[in-house]
Amino acid sequence: MTILPQTTIDDVRANVRGRVWLPADAGFDAVHRPWNRAIEQRVRAVVEVADAADVAHLVRFAQARNVPIATQPSGHGATGRASGAILLRTAGLNAIAIDPLRMTARIGAGVRSGELQRATATHGLTALPGSSPAVTVTGAALGGGLSWFGRAFGWMADSILAVEIVAADGTTHRVTPATDPDLFWALRGGGGDLAIVTALELQLRPAPSVFGGRQLWPATHARQVAEVFRSVTETAPDALTLWLELLSFPGAEPLVAIDSTFLGDEATARSLLHETSLLPTPLSDTRAPISVADLGTITAEPTDPGPGASRGELLTHLDDNALAALLDEEIAPLMTLQIRHLGGALAQPSDSPHGALTEPYAVYMFGVPATTRVAQSIAGRQAALAGALPTSGRKPITFLNPGERLSDALPGSSMRRLRQLKAERDPNRIIRGNFGILD
Repeated sequence: MTILPQTTIDDVRANVRGRVWLPADAGFDAVHRPWNRAIEQRVRAVVEVADAADVAHLVRFAQARNVPIATQPSGHGATGRASGAILLRTAGLNAIAIDPLRMTARIGAGVRSGELQRATATHGLTALPGSSPAVTVTGAALGGGLSWFGRAFGWMADSILAVEIVAADGTTHRVTPATDPDLFWALRGGGGDLAIVTALELQLRPAPSVFGGRQLWPATHARQVAEVFRSVTETAPDALTLWLELLSFPGAEPLVAIDSTFLGDEATARSLLHETSLLPTPLSDTRAPISVADLGTITAEPTDPGPGASRGELLTHLDDNALAALLDEEIAPLMTLQIRHLGGALAQPSDSPHGALTEPYAVYMFGVPATTRVAQSIAGRQAALAGALPTSGRKPITFLNPGERLSDALPGSSMRRLRQLKAERDPNRIIRGNFGILD
C-alpha cells in the first residue's frame, strides 16, 4: 500500500473543515477500525468530514490521484474492502429535520437509527428502524434494510424519497426518480459502491401507539416456544412482527425468546399474541406500550464495537424439519440465532435492486471469534445449520458477511444493471463500498 505523501495530506487538511489522520498520527488506531473488531482494514488515511463540501473536495482529490475512498459512517458492515483506500467517516453529517405535516425527514448520512427515532417520536411518527439503534440509517438503507416495521411498510429503501450524493467526479447532486431514475433505483438497496451519500430524504409513517418487548424462557421450553412462534406468524397481520431468539451466552444457561412489536394498541396486540400466554411462565416479559424511540432496547444488542462472526440466510419455510435443525442441538459456539418473520409488504413488488422479498423467514447466526479455533468452530456451526435449513440461496445485503459478494444477495438482472452503472458513473472505481459491484 502506497503511503500518501505529507504534502498531499497537507492539501487535504487545508481544504476540508473536518479532521484528517495518517497512520502515524495519535488516535489513528481508534478512528480507522471498523465496528466489527474481527475485520482488519489497513487504510491510507482517515477523513472525518464536516459537511458535503468536504466530501466533494475529498472525492476530487482522490479522483486526481486515483486513490479509492471507502465510506463507513459508523463502521458497521465492514468487509475489509477499505484496505488501501482513504477511509471517509460521515458521523459529523448528523443533522435531522422533520416535517410533521408532510411526514418526511431529511437526515445527514451520519445519523444513527436511534437518533432519528428519538426525533420522530416527538411527532407521533416513525422511520423504519432495525434492531440496533447504533446503525446509521443511510448504511442500512443502502443495503435495502430490514426493519421492525418492514412487514407493514417494506424495505427501508422503499421509504427513500431523495438522495443527496457526491458522484465519483466530485460533483454534488440531489437524486430523485425524476432527476436520475437509474441511480435512484440503484441507491435504494444496491449498496454503497456507486456514490457517496451525504443526506437522505425519507417518508415517515404514523405511529400513534406501539406495543413491544421480549418474552424470555429457559431453553428447556424452546420447542414449545418455537411452535407458538410459527403458529402466530402464520396468521399475523402486517402490523405485527415477531422474531424468535435462541441465546447461548458463556457461563449462563441457554435461553429462548420471542421479541415482538405491534403498530397499534395494547389490547389488540395481546389478543394477537394470546398463544404466548399459554406457554410456561416466562422468566421475564418486558412487553408494554413503547415509544418508537426505545425500539432498539428490545433485543438489547451491543451498542459498543466488538468482534463478531455472522451469517444470514433466507428460509423458504419453517416446517418441523427446520425446527428440528434449529433445536435438536444447542447453538453453541454461537451466542445468538435469530429467526425473523418477514412477508407482508416485504413480499410486495419493490422497484429496488432486491425486489420483492418472497421468503417468509430469515435466519441470522452470530458468534464471537475470541480465538482462531473458536472462529473456525463458529463458521462450522453456521455452515452446518445453513446446510440443514431450507434456505433459498440468496440473502439481504445487510446480512452478507465478508466472504460473500453482492451477487449473493441480488438477482442477476439487478447485478447486470448495477455493473453497467458502475462502468458509466465510476470507471476508475474511486468509490468503494463494503461490497463491490464488479467483484
